Amino acid sequence: MAVPLVDLKAHSQQLKQELANAVLSALESTQFINGPAVAAFEGQLAEYTESEHAVGCASGTDALYLALRSLGIGPGSEVITTPFTFVATAEAIARCGATPVFADIDSQTYNIDPENVRTAITSRTRAILPVHLFGQAADMDPLMALARLHGLSVIEDGAQSLGGKYKGRPLGGIGDAGCLSFFPSKTIGGAGDGGAVIVKDAQAAQMVRTIRDHGAVKKYYSETHGLNSRLDTVQAAYLRVKLRHLDAFIQQRNQVARWYDAALQGLPIVRPTVTEGCLHAFGYYTVQVQNRERVQQVLNQHGIGNAVYYPYSLHCQPVFGDLGYKPGDFPVSEHAQEHVLSLPMYPELTQDQVREIADALKKAV
Repeated sequence: MAVPLVDLKAHSQQLKQELANAVLSALESTQFINGPAVAAFEGQLAEYTESEHAVGCASGTDALYLALRSLGIGPGSEVITTPFTFVATAEAIARCGATPVFADIDSQTYNIDPENVRTAITSRTRAILPVHLFGQAADMDPLMALARLHGLSVIEDGAQSLGGKYKGRPLGGIGDAGCLSFFPSKTIGGAGDGGAVIVKDAQAAQMVRTIRDHGAVKKYYSETHGLNSRLDTVQAAYLRVKLRHLDAFIQQRNQVARWYDAALQGLPIVRPTVTEGCLHAFGYYTVQVQNRERVQQVLNQHGIGNAVYYPYSLHCQPVFGDLGYKPGDFPVSEHAQEHVLSLPMYPELTQDQVREIADALKKAV
């Protein structure tokens, strides 16, 4: 039996009527831009992340850019982030005219190592941008302590982690800003692209709202360079339904992870680490294997979905060649890029399917 990497149809089926009603209501309102569902969703999202403000936008990538801009990051600024992430994280920094500065990751969590952040801080550093990769919380306490010591902002990339927690605190709501993605495969996914910025400061939140709407403080009157990055009303209505069920989704994802852990025990496979005191969102279930190409061949033969997140660390990519990094600069990230493999993960995955995936992995390794 084939098992997809993500089964969006199964995921939406259990909420089919709720989603249909919400979308139909938004369509019938004809308030497709800034309709009432947008403000309602933003309020519920702020409450969920225990934050003062949440501002919807067009994508997780835009959320990163908007958060950086709202906190004054621009030309001459350096922002420290991880090289082991999707390109959008550093892309947003460069888009602001700032310089991404990479710091190597922790070998267990794949998240940025606070000690490496400490050594990367210079007089030009203005922010730290940790990524809660695969749904695992970055180690926020030492990162926040470093930021306060040096007068820096902290912007969380929570694109893969909504629903996870760090020592009881919702991810995305710990730093000065948090950035979320509602790409369809995320812990709550929309029917297309979407994102949000979580902000504590009212002035920064207003700046996000201004920039996302062409830099306009009132209609046809722009005070700063902006962009068109509003969250559509239909998407907001759709996401409100998903948000109501997010805690249940996270519990199901953690159950699937426990099934994986038990089924893979004893195999030469490095399973995900769950940091003590934290709730992993399990946006992905990512393992490490020695002969990844061989393992992928066997999984593909059995119809088992799999993916490599991420095969190229950012410091090795041509787009960041001008930063002067070279292979070998971040050995932990480079080791991970050669060995990580993400397996099927979604709330509706059954124990029988997990056993089937594990059986295929046994043959492969």
